[in-house]
Amino acid sequence: MRRIAFFIPNLHGGGAERVAVNLLKGMLEKDIPLDLVLASAEGPYLNQVPEQVRVVNLAAGRVLNAMLPLSNYLRQNKPSALLSQLGHANVVAALAKKLAGTKTRLVLVEHNTLSVSQSKLLRARFVPAFMKLLYPSAEAIVAVSQAVARDLESELGFEKGKVNTIYNPVVDQELITKAKTPLDHPWFKKGAPPVFLAVGRLTKQKDFSTLITAFALLRKQLLARLLILGEGESRTELEAMTKTLEIAEDVSMPGFVENPYAYMSRASAFVLSSRWEGLPTVLIEAMACGCPVIATDCPSGPREILEAGKYGHLVSVGDPVALSVAMSQVLESPVNCDLLVQRAMYFSTERAVSEYMTLLEYR
Repeated sequence: MRRIAFFIPNLHGGGAERVAVNLLKGMLEKDIPLDLVLASAEGPYLNQVPEQVRVVNLAAGRVLNAMLPLSNYLRQNKPSALLSQLGHANVVAALAKKLAGTKTRLVLVEHNTLSVSQSKLLRARFVPAFMKLLYPSAEAIVAVSQAVARDLESELGFEKGKVNTIYNPVVDQELITKAKTPLDHPWFKKGAPPVFLAVGRLTKQKDFSTLITAFALLRKQLLARLLILGEGESRTELEAMTKTLEIAEDVSMPGFVENPYAYMSRASAFVLSSRWEGLPTVLIEAMACGCPVIATDCPSGPREILEAGKYGHLVSVGDPVALSVAMSQVLESPVNCDLLVQRAMYFSTERAVSEYMTLLEYR
């Protein structure tokens, strides 16, 4: 039976990694032999990979070092298709396929808005040039939102329509089940103050500093709490902010958690404060859990997901005052949670798997 391979740097806790795991789970239901090829087999999502998936550890460390091992893998295993995710990994996948000389169908998936995504890493300066050169050699290019697709075409000089859009596989029965899991946390006891929830890596992209400032403004008006789930290099800076603003007792950052859905289903509201995104998975997950949502109108994704504010508050990027006002409003105005769940179901694993299967020409 024809094998499909996935390539991604590692399984550290990010949106693209979660998408890869969800797609693998969804495709397994179609009884397809699957390989997950990793530059380094590490990260908290490793234990969520189904045991039927063969994990191939290239043990390359950096993604660039994975080019030759990935090429050897393609030559030896000859999968019918290779699905690669994230810009720098996609460049490596395209080069590895050229070196391997196999007929493997290459599908490259882009998760971020190229024109605004920023990275301190040196590779970020060179990756777009290689993308422009190598992406056309792929059988298909996929973006996770319409805005990301149009932005990628514009940035790389492709004709309109060159990039396909497939929304991320976010909602499945497992998520719904996990959302109902009991949660023993003092902040969610009956009668406790409202809890605002945010989930994501503690990085510049997620702009939790604006969220913390907004929460400090809100906290002057009413008793509330802020819970940020995730880990990253901005932890020290963010913790210092909570102390300076004298809200440390009402802000908790417990790190990465295995089941954020149990928190989403109980939070008063979910807040996405990002400067840029592709299609923020966590926003959809919160809606699927019936949690009211607030998001920055960042490029790209929130506007598409919330249908220009129909399903939640949209505020300007980097504006703590507007964010604070929206946080206050969401507590005052009741939200139809059933409508949120209904909208989230549009981003189902079943739909995404079906669309990827067509693109992978796997019938």
